[in-house]
Amino acid sequence: MSQKRFPAQDYDVVVVGAGHAGCEAASAAARMGFKTILITIHLETIAQMSCNPAIGGLAKGQLVREIDALGGLMGLLADETGIQFRLLNRSRGGAVQAPRAQCDKARYRMVMKKWLEDTLNLTVFQGIVTDVLVEKGKARGVKTQDGQSIHGRTVIISPGTFLNGLIHMGLQSYSAGRANEPAAVSLGKNLWRLGLKVFRLKTGTPMRLDAHTIDWDAFTPQQGDDLPVPFSFRTCHPLENKVICYFGYTNAQTHDVIRKNMDKSPLFSGLITGIGPRYCPSIEDKVIKFPQHTRHQFFLEPEGVETAEIYVNGLSSSLPYDVQVDFLKTIPGLDQAKILRPAYGIEYDAVSPTELKPSLEVDTIDNLFLAGQINGTSGYEEAAAQGIMAGINACLKIRKQDPFVLRRDEAYIGVLVDDLVTRGVEEPYRLFTSRAEYRLSLRADNADSRLIQYGRKYGLIGEGDLLAFLAKQEKIRRLFAFLQKEKRCLGNLPKISLKEWLKNPDVSLQSVLEYKKFPEPLTDEEMRHTEAEIKYEGYLRRQEKEIDRIQRLDGTKIPEGIDFQKVPGLTREIVEKLGKIRPKTIGNAKRIQGITPAAIINLGLYLKVRKKPTFHVKH
Repeated sequence: MSQKRFPAQDYDVVVVGAGHAGCEAASAAARMGFKTILITIHLETIAQMSCNPAIGGLAKGQLVREIDALGGLMGLLADETGIQFRLLNRSRGGAVQAPRAQCDKARYRMVMKKWLEDTLNLTVFQGIVTDVLVEKGKARGVKTQDGQSIHGRTVIISPGTFLNGLIHMGLQSYSAGRANEPAAVSLGKNLWRLGLKVFRLKTGTPMRLDAHTIDWDAFTPQQGDDLPVPFSFRTCHPLENKVICYFGYTNAQTHDVIRKNMDKSPLFSGLITGIGPRYCPSIEDKVIKFPQHTRHQFFLEPEGVETAEIYVNGLSSSLPYDVQVDFLKTIPGLDQAKILRPAYGIEYDAVSPTELKPSLEVDTIDNLFLAGQINGTSGYEEAAAQGIMAGINACLKIRKQDPFVLRRDEAYIGVLVDDLVTRGVEEPYRLFTSRAEYRLSLRADNADSRLIQYGRKYGLIGEGDLLAFLAKQEKIRRLFAFLQKEKRCLGNLPKISLKEWLKNPDVSLQSVLEYKKFPEPLTDEEMRHTEAEIKYEGYLRRQEKEIDRIQRLDGTKIPEGIDFQKVPGLTREIVEKLGKIRPKTIGNAKRIQGITPAAIINLGLYLKVRKKPTFHVKH
């Protein structure tokens, strides 16, 4: 019987996987005017929130703001489908404030699906990709399980946890990319055969409980903000809190049940070989690694307004179902709770991100880009950030233009990508504010002023949104002028400007404007931005000078064909690392794990001497 043949389909950009990375990549590429196809195993699970149906948080909230400033979808979607909104660290400085939203899980994926379906130049297609088609070192498209060849000038792979995914619950395990969805086994093998460095990682998800079987009086309520802060600078309508979240604690009895059943845990029996996330450990990990703690906090978070499913944030586990039931019985308020979906762990393949260029293109295969958890990251926000960057860069590659790479001092996205491609990962990577050297200037409130010019440049920010941004900036300029002009007398001291008064740590902009009213209405966003800029003014000036100095050094290019063995003073180990990663600049080299300051000095001196012209003296 002859094999069924399909006509080849031609696209500019082929995106494999419709998680948060794939959706942003496909949307960006299509809106930049390129014929794009987004291929997913199930159309119904586009933008599925496999774990917590929440967007944002510390550092992650800043990422979403940056994605939005570039013209991405995640911020708009979080505002559209959010059911509880909170600005974390509101009482602290602007550098560590971050928005977070609990979203309606089902509505999030349905709205994303509708937006993608309505996007010009974008085809959404259900299929299972088995191979990347590579000819003469260039990606040319993909092949699907049913024999179709889909040709593309560029290919973006964003498969989430589906590459050779293996689900663990107790000592039982089965192949899946997510509960009850097939793993991408063939594609995982194909990437390995293409020569990419593949390794195993692990993550997990908590159980979901029936809201009707929880004694809510046993837990502490956690309300949303009275005045919710939008994620998107483009959201104009007021946001509404529709649910209340709660928090509680495990106890000594809970920990006893877990300890007695550790022999049934795949984490500790050796069944799981992949490395799990250090900053989001399972409950059994917490109990074993922190025996001094008699309790661990968890949160009860609704998955939507039209479902009884409750996500138990903080109780992820890969213990057997019966053990999960037993340890829930030890927690007052959950002792009668019914599990609707058991917790499980999942192990999957990732590709070492040191195999990538800063544009997220694979170094050894032209036109092939990787984005999301395949690069060793964790979290929807990190994935979405990589997705929009990969989408933009795939289009720029087709245009034969320079790649779009954000610096560490420009954006958290710059920190994220730079960390990945220069340092690599040994465990699922999570972004923190502490990873950003310039977090005073990389705030959630100023992401638009930092990045909107790029979104406009690449056609992802419309004229109307740009005009709204410029009007906002002009109003803030007038507010600054007002605060500088108006004076206040403090006791017997000479009069000082309201701006100088606001620099006092105990003075807020709200109290300043109660003393002297600004003649225009101000949003909460404009108030917080202005206050942060004024209070950090001195630090920001010093930081700008430091950034300028480091940029000059870090921007020093390292020639492609350089032989690092010729650089004096480098150890064999450092020569090997530099030769393997091939950093493009001194700045890239500095951030490679294990590269010492002395090695950077030696490399810098070598490049400086190498650049000097040779003069011949005539006799």
